[in-house]
Amino acid sequence: MIGRLNGTLADKNPPQVLVDCHGVGYEVDVPMSTFYNLPGLGEPVTLLTHFVVREDAQVLFGFGSAAEREAFRQLIRISGVGPRTALSVLSGMSVADIAQAVTAQDASRLVKVPGIGKKTAERLLLELKGKIGADIGAAAGGAAATDAQADILQALVALGYSDKEAQASLKALPKDVGVSEGIKLALKQLAR
Repeated sequence: MIGRLNGTLADKNPPQVLVDCHGVGYEVDVPMSTFYNLPGLGEPVTLLTHFVVREDAQVLFGFGSAAEREAFRQLIRISGVGPRTALSVLSGMSVADIAQAVTAQDASRLVKVPGIGKKTAERLLLELKGKIGADIGAAAGGAAATDAQADILQALVALGYSDKEAQASLKALPKDVGVSEGIKLALKQLAR
């Protein structure tokens, strides 16, 4: 319902901020990663938002980037993970860190987040596999990964190959290869 707020930062009280939009103050809960990147009080601010309506509350969550909001939305789709837990995960880890943990299926990184136990971490990794690691992990794979390589990686994962197999086949490809040619070459590499 409310997708974005653009206004003046009126108050900061972690994890909540108050954004004044033409005389209307919106209380927005933000992850600490967004909180640390906010401007000073009285400065203009823009936040992407996610509006949660429950029986007992209506809460607005704000994010500094589209990747953070998408990760939040993926997290709250998981059974047993509510908005507060998702906010905690995003406060304790960057989106790239979450993507790397999902790609590597590394529960130990998630367990370090307050409120996330071993079982919850394992469920998060299972549910997020192919959702966060494939999209964001390709982008977080480093500066060497071009757009074409990211597209090739995503196509290989969509075809059922693991992230490790897809990454390994990308290393054998020429750096300037196109997407369709790259997919063909990668599939030949994986068929060996």
